[in-house]
Amino acid sequence: MPATALHRSRRRPPGKGRNHSAALSAAPDPKTPATPGTPATPRATYKVTGIRVLRSERVKFWSLRSSWITLGVAVFLLILFGAIASYTYSPDAVATGGPPGPGSTSGDSDAVSLALTGVSFAQLAIGVLGVLLSAGEYSTGMIRSTLAAVPRRLPVLWSKAAVIGPIALVLTTLGALAAFQLGTPGLDGEKIALSLGDDGVLRALAGAGVYLGLVAVFGVALGVLIRSSAGAIAALVGVLLILPGLASLLPDSWYDTLSPYFPSNAGSAVYALHQSSDALSPGAGLAVFAGWVALTLAGAAFRLARTDA
Repeated sequence: MPATALHRSRRRPPGKGRNHSAALSAAPDPKTPATPGTPATPRATYKVTGIRVLRSERVKFWSLRSSWITLGVAVFLLILFGAIASYTYSPDAVATGGPPGPGSTSGDSDAVSLALTGVSFAQLAIGVLGVLLSAGEYSTGMIRSTLAAVPRRLPVLWSKAAVIGPIALVLTTLGALAAFQLGTPGLDGEKIALSLGDDGVLRALAGAGVYLGLVAVFGVALGVLIRSSAGAIAALVGVLLILPGLASLLPDSWYDTLSPYFPSNAGSAVYALHQSSDALSPGAGLAVFAGWVALTLAGAAFRLARTDA
């Protein structure tokens, strides 16, 4: 058989031939950039919005075990000391100026003030939680990742405040209601006994929740402003607890004028059932304390926007 015939008798394997060569030549080369006329594959784009920053801060808050523990401690202290003060109340101790203790140092005690004795302890736990939510990121270095994801920075501060404020408000308001209800049987038959339906009771109990919610925001602002957990907690304790005591060293005329405007004194007026002669009204106290919180937030926002993490 001639060589040409032998060559023609061989069958080509499937897929080989002219069509296969054309298909290979038509395949795009991954090393070759796409021509301007070729439509690019659409890619999903995500824009940083306030809602998304708020969601991320909410996830971070609830994912920390310390958030659950600190909130639980704050509500527990609020209920515990309120119930103890109501069940240990003695009108004789009040009349004779008995030993220091809840409801035993002043003749102006009432069922609401006894139930809210634990506010002084709960405010420390709530304020520390606010500090840890903000200053804790500076301690761990996580703030760099947070600010890299949110270049505008300020939404981070607003979101932290917006997350912890309402949570603290709702939980501590429920705690104040529970403390009042648990302490009511302990005051049965006493002149100062009250019920939820009495004038001003619900307003005072809700005022305690509003005050503690603002304390949480105050802690967030101090944490961003000072950027140290220890320093911010020290400032929180100093402003809320130590400053009113140090102010008593001032001349009487100065003290009487300035004392109602201290943060803790203005805040205590928010949840007072009866307004004393040397204190602000509940509305004025709320305005003054909210002003302190807003001023601290403004300082924190300025430092966050103008200085490096």
